[in-house]
Amino acid sequence: MTVSTARPLWDERPSTAGRLVKGVILTLIVVSVLFPIYMVVLTSLSSQEAVTRAGGLVTFPGELSLGAYRELFSGGVVTRAVLISLGVTATGTAISLTVTVLAAYGLSRPGSLLHRPLLFLILATYLFGPGMIPNYLLVSSLGLIDSYWSLILPSAVAAFNLVVMRAFFMNIPGEVTDSARVDGAGEFRILWRIVLPMSKGVVAVIGMFYAVGYWNSFFNAVLYLNDNAKWPLQVVLRQYVLQGQSLVVGQTSDTIAGETLPPSLAIQMAIVVLALIPVLFVYPFVQRHFTKGVIIGAVKG
Repeated sequence: MTVSTARPLWDERPSTAGRLVKGVILTLIVVSVLFPIYMVVLTSLSSQEAVTRAGGLVTFPGELSLGAYRELFSGGVVTRAVLISLGVTATGTAISLTVTVLAAYGLSRPGSLLHRPLLFLILATYLFGPGMIPNYLLVSSLGLIDSYWSLILPSAVAAFNLVVMRAFFMNIPGEVTDSARVDGAGEFRILWRIVLPMSKGVVAVIGMFYAVGYWNSFFNAVLYLNDNAKWPLQVVLRQYVLQGQSLVVGQTSDTIAGETLPPSLAIQMAIVVLALIPVLFVYPFVQRHFTKGVIIGAVKG
């Protein structure tokens, strides 16, 4: 009796032609992603002549200028908005991660009190949203209107993130936590010393989800903040892109101190770059955790 040693079709080594086609496809995908970013960055650094010559987004570099970025930061409005967004993002991400980790760990323990009803309640909030008006009434009754907390507390916990993290925690072998419990460790010590070090991937990914959500948060600020001095970056930049309001206090003409303003398209692209920088900076450090941190936990859970 002979045993077949042939590999399954999906496990076979790709042919030279297959590897070549895969390389071409991946190259095209990378170019299609990077080329628009390249045009946005180049346009934000281009002068009026280069933008006029290109008839829109600049493809080939010409005369470069930092005028668009100088105008964004010259009035102090964007600088204040950036600091507000950074503070809200850092504080909100820390609070969201803390609550999500604690709730997910508690719900992942089979013997925890009322863990099934609480899990169903959390899933219900994911499936059935309360709507804008009930949310506003709740925030208003808590006295959070015109408060930075209105940008954090209403979205402090995402049910999807909690369920994914709970699924990952449930995949941790029970023998590991049981041995620590036999040695006298309490639940908080088990979570801090054993579970979290084994869950760096999922914590990093969920943390990035929260951080990106807070950084790009726009609707809550429009709904709950009446004082424009408290507006985060996304709302301030919207004032320029959609409503055409100047970001420089007292600007009434096309010049500032005798200097011609950069083209509006360059300023709009500078706004896009400014909003993308934090995400582009953080993502490469978290990307390697995506498969292990989310997909495995979600599928096996």
